[in-house]
Amino acid sequence: MTEFSARVERVSISGIREVFEAAGADAINLGLGQPDFPAPEHARQAAVDAIEAGETDAYTSNKGTLELREAIAAKHGRDNGFSVDPDDVIATAGGSEALHVAIEAHVDSGQEVIVPDPGFVSYEALTHLAGGEPRPVALREDLTMSPAAVEDAVTDDTAAFVVNSPANPTGAVQSEADIRAFARIADDHDVLCISDEVYEPFVFDGEHFSPMTYADSDNVVVVNAASKFYSMTGWRLGWVTASHERVERMLRVHQYVQACASAPAQFAAEAALDGPQDHVEEMREAFERRRDVLVDGLEDMSLQVPTPKGAFYAMPRVPDGWVDEAIDRGVVVVPGEAFGDHGAGHARISYAVGIETLKQAIEVMREATNAAR
Repeated sequence: MTEFSARVERVSISGIREVFEAAGADAINLGLGQPDFPAPEHARQAAVDAIEAGETDAYTSNKGTLELREAIAAKHGRDNGFSVDPDDVIATAGGSEALHVAIEAHVDSGQEVIVPDPGFVSYEALTHLAGGEPRPVALREDLTMSPAAVEDAVTDDTAAFVVNSPANPTGAVQSEADIRAFARIADDHDVLCISDEVYEPFVFDGEHFSPMTYADSDNVVVVNAASKFYSMTGWRLGWVTASHERVERMLRVHQYVQACASAPAQFAAEAALDGPQDHVEEMREAFERRRDVLVDGLEDMSLQVPTPKGAFYAMPRVPDGWVDEAIDRGVVVVPGEAFGDHGAGHARISYAVGIETLKQAIEVMREATNAAR
């Protein structure tokens, strides 16, 4: 029998999925990483119109339609303060594929990728699938990633480091000074900075900053997506942008694993990007209100929780057995160790649910806290 590749044997099913499967059908799910809002109506209608007009029956360009890439370029100029040539954008099957092509195109066997710990589960797994070695870096007390710690971790074997702000699973937002420092590290050490910015619009305290704005070299790749931005997780439409040379290498990966992103999703994302943005602001305001309710509830239980400044996650420190007690009582949360060794002793809580549901969950979590102590 043909055996399995060593790369795939180093990757396991996400601990997040294991929690979902263990939960009851009537559980309150605070483990799900997707907005609980509908996609914008004008985005959905754009897909319907394109389908009915027969515009989605064929492959698009490998990089995606020109109109979508122009909309992405305009978005970066409008929101992020850096210029993007539409030819230097690849539309991907969600932010997940964007991360995959970025890592696959830049990491050789045995090379290291510095990742936040705790951090999004895909960073370590995709590094293994590329034949690389993840090098986790512990976060600061406020759950942000220290540029000094990243710089200390850089070696001759380092191919890249990942920055995620706002962050999954922590909800932390890096300061402008931090982002400038990450850009400098990429420049000074000639290593790639992969900036995962999919939670960009959901910043409650401060602003979102991108290393692409500050880098003097081409050592930054930006990953983003319509998934969280426009509550379009199921549409699977993301993108990656970088210098022309880097985009052309990532395209070599993309064209063989994907050919092109889904055509209906491309028309929908173009309309979302070009259309009114009030839907995004409504989501941001709702998430901020929910953040405040959750943090107040956790602090009232005497749980330590750095106030998340963005995304829609909180990551409190919890007593041993707390996650199991919460799940047994019908509230799904994710154990912190699912996101790295330094996540142990924490839990990730998503507040992408309605306020009343969140309040119900808080009372259940209060019971779990009392039982675990």
